[in-house]
Amino acid sequence: MLNNIKNNISKSLDEFGLSKFLRDIRKFPMLTAEEENKLALDWTENKNFKSAHKLVNSHLRLVVKIAMGFRGYGLPLNELIAEGNVGMIQSLERFDPKKGFRLSTYAMWWIRASIQEYILHSWSMVKIGTTAAQKKLFFNLRSLKGKLKALDDGDLQPELVTEIAERLNVSEPDVVDMNRRMAGHDHSLNSPLSQENEGEWINWLVDERDSHEASIIYNDELRKRKQILDVALNNLNDRERQILIKRRLMDKPLTLEELSKSYGISRERVRQVEVRAFQKLQKVVKNIGYKNKNFSQ
Repeated sequence: MLNNIKNNISKSLDEFGLSKFLRDIRKFPMLTAEEENKLALDWTENKNFKSAHKLVNSHLRLVVKIAMGFRGYGLPLNELIAEGNVGMIQSLERFDPKKGFRLSTYAMWWIRASIQEYILHSWSMVKIGTTAAQKKLFFNLRSLKGKLKALDDGDLQPELVTEIAERLNVSEPDVVDMNRRMAGHDHSLNSPLSQENEGEWINWLVDERDSHEASIIYNDELRKRKQILDVALNNLNDRERQILIKRRLMDKPLTLEELSKSYGISRERVRQVEVRAFQKLQKVVKNIGYKNKNFSQ
């Protein structure tokens, strides 16, 4: 049933073009928490197609916003949006409104994962591999280069290669190789968005200032994440909680040596407690419904 919604959206993108699609989705109203919950319950309990359709339509702007974030990989924006819609549909199939969380917070992980998988599949020339570290390098190299002001198209300076490798926990040869492969896929900002020539990439550069809608989505996501983390931490005993916070949740984490002295136990014992606590934390988060093994943090 949900495939019909996905097919209709894809058909709209293909038949009417990207520009019209982007104009049309702004006509769909944003839902309040109460409206969204009512529609979600109607869908999950009664399989009401109309309710599912309203939920998807109200989140199409979120799909476009996330897809825009991946516009630098040389793929048409309409294709990225189409794949994001696949993730949106998948999230709705698994969403449980009784858990008390907004659909947008849950769906964004599925949307990103679907787009990322599509990009990885499309970049056949880039032998990414399957490890989390390699995927993390692929999806974070551009933004990290921007932060380090390494904007040239050529090879990176040795010191930058070293810094990027350390930050992303990958080898320096991997950084050099990935940078060269990705540079080969760069497109001019004056290239057309699609075969229909409906505008150029430069017209879709996003203002760095967050829109009001984006701020609401971000703050809502941040609040939900904090709620999930608080629930998960409360499932740990006091020592597990304190060690995990001091090892993984502080700006300047303490070393195993520092914690071993503080608690009067060996460094290996501190490490074991940390690992066990993190495993418990993961289990709680997964049970809440936020598991997504394809998403690289």
